[in-house]
Amino acid sequence: MKYFVYMLRCRDDTLYTGYTNDVKRRENVHNTGKGAKYTKSRLPVKLVYFEEHESKSLAMKRECEIKKLTRPQKEALIAERSIHEPDLHE
Repeated sequence: MKYFVYMLRCRDDTLYTGYTNDVKRRENVHNTGKGAKYTKSRLPVKLVYFEEHESKSLAMKRECEIKKLTRPQKEALIAERSIHEPDLHE
C-alpha cells in the first residue's frame, strides 16, 4: 500500500500537513469538517502538495520533517511541485 504526505491550504491561507493512503478522499473528509480539529474552522481547504511513500512509517517521518519547516520552506516545496490530478487511488 502507498502512503502520501500532503499539505492543504486553508481558507485563512494557513497550511495543514498530514499523511494518508488516499489523498483525494482525505481532502474530501477535511472539507466535510470531519478531518482534523485544525481544519474544521478553516474550510474550505485545497490540496496544494503531496508526495508518495512506500510505507506508513516513512510517510509519518516525512510529515514530521515538513511540519518543522518554516512557512517559506513549505511554500517553496509547494512551488516546486505543481499538482496535476494523477490517479491518487492506485
